[in-house]
Amino acid sequence: MYKQKLWIYCLIAVCLAVLPGLAGCKSKTPQDPRNFNITAGPDGNLWFTDNRANTIGEISPATGKVTEYKIPTGGAYPIGITAGPDGNLWFTEDAGNKIAKISPSTGKITEYNVATQMAAVDAITPGPDGNLWFTEYVSNNIGSISPATGAIAEYSITTGQCGPASIAAGPDGNLWFAEFAGNNIGKISTAGTITEYAVPTAGCYPGAIALGADGNLWFVEQNSDKIAMISPATGTITEYAVPTTGAGLLGIAAGPDGNLWFTEQTADKIGKISPSSGTVTEYDVPVTNAAPNEIAAGPDGSLWFTQTGVNQIGKISPATGKITEYNIPN
Repeated sequence: MYKQKLWIYCLIAVCLAVLPGLAGCKSKTPQDPRNFNITAGPDGNLWFTDNRANTIGEISPATGKVTEYKIPTGGAYPIGITAGPDGNLWFTEDAGNKIAKISPSTGKITEYNVATQMAAVDAITPGPDGNLWFTEYVSNNIGSISPATGAIAEYSITTGQCGPASIAAGPDGNLWFAEFAGNNIGKISTAGTITEYAVPTAGCYPGAIALGADGNLWFVEQNSDKIAMISPATGTITEYAVPTTGAGLLGIAAGPDGNLWFTEQTADKIGKISPSSGTVTEYDVPVTNAAPNEIAAGPDGSLWFTQTGVNQIGKISPATGKITEYNIPN
């Protein structure tokens, strides 16, 4: 997940002024002025964060109807969102410094404060222990929250100012995360033990990460135009170049066809990569300057993605490559 906004610039300025050691705390992308994330919900809809409107939205795959729910905390700047084991959607509030949940049946939102101030909570995913695990981009932590009690635990990452961004559960019982500024892929056990692996391409800005059907963790390298995978068994990283230069790789998700699907924000494309061959195929988004952002598999067999440049939700058929777009009211 990547973002560039006045709030994070102000936060970084404070970091640099007050804590000189935080010089590695950088803005995550020069292209993306907003950030929408998206995930499949237990109710059959797709749920997304709308940080401009300060809402959580849902879209019906059947009708394309969009409904949005206002977040109680003003200017919360919601970022990551995921389905929790308790049937709720859980999301992060970057500026609000909170973890929150929304009931898909009632739209009721409950918020929980993160202990570390100005943590810049970012991505969130369910863990094998029944908790929700999240990244703290500025405070350099990985956190977990109990859906039963709301209790939050935080774990410091060994590499300082590494900018933990995306996070995903691996097949080995660990949580795997990308260090955007640290140029590492990390894993954390549910007991809090952290191990890090250096990405071969220096300065590549590893970002979104997802579990593939092949049992590996796949991630995007925003600054090197590569899709990469890491083996949870060996820690070996393999990289594949995408055809488009300066693509602005952002989101990635496993598709129902066994491929990994990803977004190219700058190039206005959706791509897929075969885990068996490394072959990359790209599809142009119909709208110019759409800025496709995050992506998730939907219950209808499509890949759904957010388009921050034009305030839309899009979907692509893995079978045909056909793209359909829906406007967000706000």
